[in-house]
Amino acid sequence: MSLRTCWINGSYVSEADATVSIFDRSVLFGDGVYEVAAVFNGRLLDADRHLVRLERSMREIALPSAYPVAQLEAVMQELATRGGLTEGLVYLQVTRGAAERDFAFPEQVTPTVFAFARPKRLSDDPNASGVRVHVVPDIRWQRCDIKSTAMLAQVLAKQAARQAGAFEAMMHEDGLVTEGGSSNLWIVRDGVAYTRPLSNDILAGITRHVCLEVADDAAVPVVQRAFTVDQARAADECFITSATSFVLPITSIDSHVVGTGAMGPVTSRMRAAYLARAERLTR
Repeated sequence: MSLRTCWINGSYVSEADATVSIFDRSVLFGDGVYEVAAVFNGRLLDADRHLVRLERSMREIALPSAYPVAQLEAVMQELATRGGLTEGLVYLQVTRGAAERDFAFPEQVTPTVFAFARPKRLSDDPNASGVRVHVVPDIRWQRCDIKSTAMLAQVLAKQAARQAGAFEAMMHEDGLVTEGGSSNLWIVRDGVAYTRPLSNDILAGITRHVCLEVADDAAVPVVQRAFTVDQARAADECFITSATSFVLPITSIDSHVVGTGAMGPVTSRMRAAYLARAERLTR
Protein backbone atom coordinates (compact mmCIF):
# COMPACT_ATOMS: atom_id res chain seq x y z
CA MET A 1 0.00 0.00 0.00
CA SER A 2 1.50 3.35 -1.05
CA LEU A 3 1.85 6.11 1.53
CA ARG A 4 -0.10 9.28 0.93
CA THR A 5 1.44 12.71 0.60
CA CYS A 6 0.93 15.09 3.52
CA TRP A 7 1.95 18.70 4.06
CA ILE A 8 3.61 20.00 7.21
CA ASN A 9 5.18 23.37 7.92
CA GLY A 10 5.64 24.27 4.27
CA SER A 11 6.77 20.92 2.84
CA TYR A 12 5.07 18.04 1.06
CA VAL A 13 6.23 14.78 2.65
CA SER A 14 5.28 11.13 2.86
CA GLU A 15 2.88 10.39 5.71
CA ALA A 16 5.70 8.38 7.32
CA ASP A 17 7.66 11.62 7.65
CA ALA A 18 4.74 13.82 8.69
CA THR A 19 5.56 13.94 12.40
CA VAL A 20 4.76 16.35 15.22
CA SER A 21 6.91 16.91 18.32
CA ILE A 22 5.78 15.40 21.62
CA PHE A 23 6.19 18.94 22.96
CA ASP A 24 3.69 20.38 20.50
CA ARG A 25 0.97 22.13 22.42
CA SER A 26 -1.72 20.31 20.45
CA VAL A 27 -0.35 17.08 21.97
CA LEU A 28 0.06 18.47 25.49
CA PHE A 29 -2.97 20.74 25.75
CA GLY A 30 -5.14 20.38 22.64
CA ASP A 31 -3.98 23.94 21.91
CA GLY A 32 -4.93 24.27 18.28
CA VAL A 33 -7.73 24.60 15.77
CA TYR A 34 -8.67 22.78 12.58
CA GLU A 35 -10.91 22.62 9.54
CA VAL A 36 -12.17 19.86 7.24
CA ALA A 37 -13.26 20.66 3.69
CA ALA A 38 -14.94 18.28 1.27
CA VAL A 39 -13.54 17.35 -2.13
CA PHE A 40 -16.22 16.95 -4.79
CA ASN A 41 -15.54 16.20 -8.47
CA GLY A 42 -11.85 16.51 -7.59
CA ARG A 43 -12.20 20.10 -6.37
CA LEU A 44 -12.42 21.65 -2.92
CA LEU A 45 -15.95 22.57 -1.86
CA ASP A 46 -16.42 25.75 0.18
CA ALA A 47 -12.77 25.78 1.29
CA ASP A 48 -12.88 29.59 1.28
CA ARG A 49 -15.63 29.53 3.90
CA HIS A 50 -13.80 26.95 5.98
CA LEU A 51 -10.66 29.06 5.98
CA VAL A 52 -12.61 32.16 7.05
CA ARG A 53 -13.84 30.13 10.02
CA LEU A 54 -10.30 28.88 10.66
CA GLU A 55 -9.05 32.47 10.86
CA ARG A 56 -11.85 33.29 13.29
CA SER A 57 -10.99 30.31 15.50
CA MET A 58 -7.34 31.38 15.47
CA ARG A 59 -8.25 34.92 16.50
CA GLU A 60 -10.44 33.65 19.32
CA ILE A 61 -7.49 31.80 20.89
CA ALA A 62 -4.84 34.42 19.95
CA LEU A 63 -3.05 32.01 17.62
CA PRO A 64 -0.87 33.82 15.05
CA SER A 65 -1.19 33.01 11.38
CA ALA A 66 1.82 31.24 9.86
CA TYR A 67 0.65 31.12 6.23
CA PRO A 68 -1.68 33.26 4.10
CA VAL A 69 -5.11 31.78 3.47
CA ALA A 70 -4.56 31.64 -0.29
CA GLN A 71 -1.51 29.42 0.23
CA LEU A 72 -3.39 27.09 2.56
CA GLU A 73 -6.24 26.72 0.08
CA ALA A 74 -3.74 25.91 -2.67
CA VAL A 75 -2.08 23.32 -0.43
CA MET A 76 -5.42 21.66 0.31
CA GLN A 77 -6.27 21.43 -3.38
CA GLU A 78 -2.81 20.08 -4.19
CA LEU A 79 -3.19 17.32 -1.59
CA ALA A 80 -6.53 16.33 -3.10
CA THR A 81 -5.00 16.30 -6.57
CA ARG A 82 -1.91 14.33 -5.54
CA GLY A 83 -4.14 11.83 -3.78
CA GLY A 84 -6.25 11.36 -6.90
CA LEU A 85 -9.40 12.20 -4.97
CA THR A 86 -12.68 12.52 -6.84
CA GLU A 87 -14.63 12.65 -3.57
CA GLY A 88 -13.18 12.92 -0.10
CA LEU A 89 -11.93 15.40 2.44
CA VAL A 90 -8.90 17.49 3.32
CA TYR A 91 -8.00 18.03 6.98
CA LEU A 92 -6.01 21.12 8.04
CA GLN A 93 -4.73 21.79 11.57
CA VAL A 94 -2.92 24.74 13.14
CA THR A 95 -1.33 24.44 16.59
CA ARG A 96 0.50 26.93 18.78
CA GLY A 97 3.69 24.95 18.17
CA ALA A 98 6.28 23.10 20.24
CA ALA A 99 7.50 24.58 23.52
CA GLU A 100 8.39 23.61 27.08
CA ARG A 101 5.25 22.43 28.86
CA ASP A 102 3.61 25.41 30.54
CA PHE A 103 -0.07 26.31 30.55
CA ALA A 104 0.41 29.97 29.62
CA PHE A 105 1.16 30.86 26.00
CA PRO A 106 4.89 30.50 25.22
CA GLU A 107 6.81 33.42 23.77
CA GLN A 108 8.51 33.29 20.39
CA VAL A 109 7.06 29.96 19.31
CA THR A 110 6.36 28.99 15.69
CA PRO A 111 2.91 27.50 14.94
CA THR A 112 2.73 23.96 13.58
CA VAL A 113 0.57 23.62 10.45
CA PHE A 114 -0.20 20.36 8.70
CA ALA A 115 -2.76 18.87 6.31
CA PHE A 116 -3.70 15.58 4.70
CA ALA A 117 -6.40 14.22 2.39
CA ARG A 118 -8.36 10.99 2.21
CA PRO A 119 -11.17 9.59 0.06
CA LYS A 120 -14.77 9.42 1.26
CA ARG A 121 -18.02 8.64 -0.55
CA LEU A 122 -20.17 11.76 -0.63
CA SER A 123 -22.61 11.81 -3.55
CA ASP A 124 -23.47 8.14 -2.98
CA ASP A 125 -22.96 8.11 0.78
CA PRO A 126 -23.94 4.63 2.04
CA ASN A 127 -25.74 6.31 4.95
CA ALA A 128 -27.97 8.43 2.71
CA SER A 129 -31.00 6.23 3.37
CA GLY A 130 -30.95 7.15 7.04
CA VAL A 131 -28.95 6.93 10.25
CA ARG A 132 -29.55 6.31 13.92
CA VAL A 133 -28.43 8.81 16.57
CA HIS A 134 -27.79 8.20 20.25
CA VAL A 135 -28.74 10.80 22.87
CA VAL A 136 -25.93 11.87 25.24
CA PRO A 137 -25.37 14.83 27.58
CA ASP A 138 -23.26 17.65 26.16
CA ILE A 139 -20.21 17.88 28.46
CA ARG A 140 -18.13 20.26 26.34
CA TRP A 141 -16.62 23.60 27.37
CA GLN A 142 -18.42 26.91 26.91
CA ARG A 143 -16.80 27.98 23.63
CA CYS A 144 -18.16 25.38 21.24
CA ASP A 145 -18.09 28.01 18.48
CA ILE A 146 -14.29 27.61 18.30
CA LYS A 147 -13.29 24.61 16.19
CA SER A 148 -10.74 23.45 18.73
CA THR A 149 -8.63 20.30 18.56
CA ALA A 150 -9.50 19.65 22.23
CA MET A 151 -12.26 17.17 21.39
CA LEU A 152 -12.33 14.62 24.22
CA ALA A 153 -16.02 15.31 24.91
CA GLN A 154 -16.90 14.64 21.26
CA VAL A 155 -14.73 11.52 21.26
CA LEU A 156 -16.66 10.19 24.26
CA ALA A 157 -19.98 11.11 22.64
CA LYS A 158 -19.02 9.40 19.38
CA GLN A 159 -17.80 6.32 21.22
CA ALA A 160 -21.05 6.12 23.21
CA ALA A 161 -22.96 6.34 19.92
CA ARG A 162 -20.87 3.59 18.36
CA GLN A 163 -21.36 1.31 21.35
CA ALA A 164 -25.11 1.93 21.06
CA GLY A 165 -25.02 0.94 17.39
CA ALA A 166 -25.65 4.51 16.23
CA PHE A 167 -24.01 6.63 13.54
CA GLU A 168 -23.92 9.91 15.45
CA ALA A 169 -24.51 11.38 18.90
CA MET A 170 -27.30 13.83 19.67
CA MET A 171 -25.88 16.03 22.42
CA HIS A 172 -28.09 17.98 24.77
CA GLU A 173 -28.00 20.25 27.80
CA ASP A 174 -30.84 19.41 30.19
CA GLY A 175 -32.91 18.11 27.29
CA LEU A 176 -32.23 21.01 24.92
CA VAL A 177 -30.41 19.75 21.82
CA THR A 178 -27.09 21.44 21.04
CA GLU A 179 -25.56 19.53 18.10
CA GLY A 180 -24.14 16.22 16.98
CA GLY A 181 -20.69 14.92 17.80
CA SER A 182 -19.45 16.35 14.49
CA SER A 183 -22.59 17.75 12.87
CA ASN A 184 -25.43 20.22 13.18
CA LEU A 185 -28.90 18.86 13.89
CA TRP A 186 -32.23 19.79 12.29
CA ILE A 187 -35.86 18.78 12.78
CA VAL A 188 -38.87 19.19 10.51
CA ARG A 189 -42.43 19.86 11.65
CA ASP A 190 -45.29 20.53 9.23
CA GLY A 191 -42.89 21.18 6.35
CA VAL A 192 -40.77 23.70 8.30
CA ALA A 193 -37.11 22.94 9.13
CA TYR A 194 -35.76 24.06 12.51
CA THR A 195 -32.12 24.41 13.52
CA ARG A 196 -30.58 25.87 16.65
CA PRO A 197 -29.49 29.52 16.29
CA LEU A 198 -25.79 30.33 16.47
CA SER A 199 -24.14 31.10 19.79
CA ASN A 200 -21.10 30.00 21.77
CA ASP A 201 -23.01 26.75 22.44
CA ILE A 202 -22.60 25.34 18.93
CA LEU A 203 -20.21 25.46 16.00
CA ALA A 204 -21.25 27.61 13.07
CA GLY A 205 -21.35 24.76 10.58
CA ILE A 206 -20.39 25.66 7.02
CA THR A 207 -22.82 23.07 5.64
CA ARG A 208 -25.49 24.38 8.01
CA HIS A 209 -24.96 27.87 6.56
CA VAL A 210 -25.08 26.58 2.98
CA CYS A 211 -28.32 24.75 3.75
CA LEU A 212 -29.83 28.01 4.96
CA GLU A 213 -28.89 29.47 1.57
CA VAL A 214 -30.25 26.60 -0.56
CA ALA A 215 -33.46 26.20 1.44
CA ASP A 216 -35.26 28.47 -1.03
CA ASP A 217 -34.20 26.23 -3.91
CA ALA A 218 -35.58 23.28 -1.96
CA ALA A 219 -38.82 25.17 -1.18
CA VAL A 220 -38.18 24.65 2.54
CA PRO A 221 -38.98 27.38 5.08
CA VAL A 222 -36.39 27.48 7.88
CA VAL A 223 -36.67 28.76 11.45
CA GLN A 224 -33.59 29.14 13.64
CA ARG A 225 -34.95 28.01 17.00
CA ALA A 226 -33.72 25.61 19.65
CA PHE A 227 -35.59 22.35 20.18
CA THR A 228 -35.61 19.56 22.74
CA VAL A 229 -34.82 15.87 22.49
CA ASP A 230 -38.54 15.15 22.96
CA GLN A 231 -39.40 17.52 20.10
CA ALA A 232 -36.85 15.75 17.91
CA ARG A 233 -38.43 12.39 18.72
CA ALA A 234 -41.87 13.79 17.85
CA ALA A 235 -40.70 15.49 14.64
CA ASP A 236 -41.89 14.51 11.18
CA GLU A 237 -38.25 14.35 10.04
CA CYS A 238 -34.77 14.91 11.42
CA PHE A 239 -31.47 15.31 9.62
CA ILE A 240 -27.83 16.17 10.19
CA THR A 241 -25.52 18.41 8.19
CA SER A 242 -21.72 18.37 8.05
CA ALA A 243 -18.94 19.06 5.56
CA THR A 244 -18.24 15.37 4.97
CA SER A 245 -21.79 13.99 5.24
CA PHE A 246 -23.62 16.84 3.49
CA VAL A 247 -27.28 16.18 4.44
CA LEU A 248 -28.20 12.83 6.01
CA PRO A 249 -31.62 11.78 7.35
CA ILE A 250 -32.00 10.64 10.94
CA THR A 251 -34.43 7.74 10.89
CA SER A 252 -34.21 6.75 14.56
CA ILE A 253 -33.23 8.35 17.85
CA ASP A 254 -32.07 5.48 20.06
CA SER A 255 -34.98 3.03 19.87
CA HIS A 256 -37.52 5.65 18.72
CA VAL A 257 -38.39 5.70 15.01
CA VAL A 258 -38.53 9.21 13.55
CA GLY A 259 -41.51 9.86 11.30
CA THR A 260 -41.96 7.00 8.86
CA GLY A 261 -38.50 5.61 9.53
CA ALA A 262 -37.30 6.66 6.07
CA MET A 263 -35.95 9.83 4.47
CA GLY A 264 -38.74 12.38 4.41
CA PRO A 265 -39.61 14.80 1.59
CA VAL A 266 -38.05 17.88 3.19
CA THR A 267 -34.76 16.12 3.92
CA SER A 268 -34.77 14.70 0.41
CA ARG A 269 -35.20 18.15 -1.14
CA MET A 270 -32.51 19.65 1.09
CA ARG A 271 -30.01 16.92 0.18
CA ALA A 272 -30.82 17.27 -3.51
CA ALA A 273 -30.43 21.06 -3.38
CA TYR A 274 -27.11 20.73 -1.57
CA LEU A 275 -25.78 18.21 -4.10
CA ALA A 276 -26.97 20.36 -7.01
CA ARG A 277 -25.07 23.35 -5.65
CA ALA A 278 -21.96 21.22 -5.11
CA GLU A 279 -22.15 20.08 -8.74
CA ARG A 280 -22.49 23.66 -9.99
CA LEU A 281 -19.48 24.85 -7.98
CA THR A 282 -17.11 22.00 -8.87
CA ARG A 283 -17.84 21.36 -12.55
